[in-house]
Amino acid sequence: MTVALEKPEKSGTAAPVAPVRSPRTVGRRPLLIAAILVLWLALFALLRGKQTLSLAAADLTDLHRWFNDVNDSIGANRDTNPLFLYFFNEIRLVIDTLVTFVRELISQPSDARPLPQIGWLGVVGIAGYVSWAFGNWRVALLAVAGFTFFGLQGLWQESMDTLALTLSSVLVALLFAIPLGVWAGLSDRFHRIMTPFLDFMQTMPTFVYLAPLTLFFLIGGASATIATVIYAAPPAIRITAHAIRSVPETTVEAAESLGATRRQALVKVLLPMSKRTVVMGVNQSIMAALAMVTIAALIDAPGLGKTVVQALQSLDVGTAFNAGLSIVVMAIVLDRVTTAASVRAESARRSQRRLTAWRRPLLGAGAAVTAVLVYLSHTFVWAAEFPGEGGPGSSVASAADSATTWVQDHLSGVTNAFRDVLTNGLLNPFQSLLTDSPWWLVGVVLIALGAVLGGLRAGITTAVCVGLLVGTGMWSDAMTTLASTVVATVLVMLLGVVFGVWMGRSRLVDRMLRPSLDAAQVMPPFVYLVPFLALFGATRFTAIVAAIVYAAPVAMKIIADGVRNVPAATVEAATSAGCNTWQIITKVQLPMARSALTLATNQGLIYVLSMVVVGGLVGAGALGYDVVAGFSQGQLYGKGLAAGLAIVLLGVMFDRITQAAARRSSA
Repeated sequence: MTVALEKPEKSGTAAPVAPVRSPRTVGRRPLLIAAILVLWLALFALLRGKQTLSLAAADLTDLHRWFNDVNDSIGANRDTNPLFLYFFNEIRLVIDTLVTFVRELISQPSDARPLPQIGWLGVVGIAGYVSWAFGNWRVALLAVAGFTFFGLQGLWQESMDTLALTLSSVLVALLFAIPLGVWAGLSDRFHRIMTPFLDFMQTMPTFVYLAPLTLFFLIGGASATIATVIYAAPPAIRITAHAIRSVPETTVEAAESLGATRRQALVKVLLPMSKRTVVMGVNQSIMAALAMVTIAALIDAPGLGKTVVQALQSLDVGTAFNAGLSIVVMAIVLDRVTTAASVRAESARRSQRRLTAWRRPLLGAGAAVTAVLVYLSHTFVWAAEFPGEGGPGSSVASAADSATTWVQDHLSGVTNAFRDVLTNGLLNPFQSLLTDSPWWLVGVVLIALGAVLGGLRAGITTAVCVGLLVGTGMWSDAMTTLASTVVATVLVMLLGVVFGVWMGRSRLVDRMLRPSLDAAQVMPPFVYLVPFLALFGATRFTAIVAAIVYAAPVAMKIIADGVRNVPAATVEAATSAGCNTWQIITKVQLPMARSALTLATNQGLIYVLSMVVVGGLVGAGALGYDVVAGFSQGQLYGKGLAAGLAIVLLGVMFDRITQAAARRSSA
């Protein structure tokens, strides 16, 4: 999740003084953790295999059967229950109408036409014009090239379905998110109320949104859109609130002293001065929506995500790579367009006035050309259907299949050895420790670690989560997922520390690596599975490696910023005292960036947890498999719903412990 950004202190107001912690208290924490782990190992040796709460894949608990009964009851009464007739069904109808309208506009034939209202030529023209109008000509060229690429890949209709769902979801999300963000920016009380809900929404892995929504809105585009709205709204709310709260209060006071009302100050001062940051929030919502739309293919959402899911389930790496590449291109285009829009006003001020004066006539001419392209695509088949049959896409898929075969034939010894060493040396022993220990012993250990790391409140939260995990009946699978998550997070932090310190100490390295890290964060989670499926096959190790690559960029960037923010005077003092580079890193920079390390751990855990669950599609098993099985097998729906709840509980437990630890380390 994203840590809430707080409003700066007013000038002249004394900042609250953090309580001073005793060095003895700080130094005692590692000893307590070591004592807990040693006691756990000793009791594990005595009690191994007892009271593990294991559950076979086909077995159900009373809670799972109750969920199934509720699902059946809702399905039987959907057309007679007033709550569904006048609330849920109406919401689904409105969302379906919006999605159908956008899809018939650019991707699907309507009742009266065998083709969409706007064909490929018109869509490409609109994409280029909008990118130019809100960004610049370079972004416009990128957009035209990107949209043409979808057709060349033979995935034009699938790409337009994905774009239609993304645009529909973002439109609905922003209708709620922008006003709520403005309200949270203006009101401290509302900001405090919203923050826990936003934390919860962003902590919850993407998979978990799907199961309960299908219960109320059925499988299809409506559920996918609503799930995407829920997932995409929090970034826009947070960033909009931060933008409003970051406007200097002296500016607002000056406007009010000139007689501006509260509404005028908002419209004439706060919103214009925060416009750039708000557009960044729109960018983040679009990226979140695109990631969620691809995952929503599991509940029959159309588009590229469905192609990837079907290919992964049949282990067709070539088709999955082809569709995944299109998802990446779409993400890059949408990201660059919205990023350029956020800085266009500033760029325009820096540009030459002569070019600025010509911009409006050129935009008018561009609008006329775009209108002609839209007319042609609406009228003529050659401009409506993308020409060709996707030959380049077939070549890409064939090349990916060939590369996969070569890797499996020539590198399988290396990849399998690496997989076996990590699996047998680290993952299997830790998983055995978690799954073969008595459930109450693991619970006590988790509660104790939560209390030591995060304090009493984190310990209480952990106790509640442990109790609810037992209640879901998914304890054993939750521990399997926990083992994979912790192992992947440890490796993420190792990579994060190595590359983060390197980036934090060298501006050159930062400039070289940051674009790649930004691009990696743009990619939807599904895309990461494709290359590692080729390297390691359909195993849980594939999901773990994909999770590491997915989560490492955010950890690296956070640690790099933390190291860079260590005062230069402190580093210089350590250097003048005779410390070498290794001592400066280990004795000065990393200890002083402790809060950044804890925050990186928090973010790494949440990212890894999301990705390990997605890995259920390629053999990761445990909770991810349970959720996927719940969608595909009706008798396992209740078990899949309980598995989703278990994922939420793991996420909340991780998030609260690491956030509390971050606050304690920075106090």
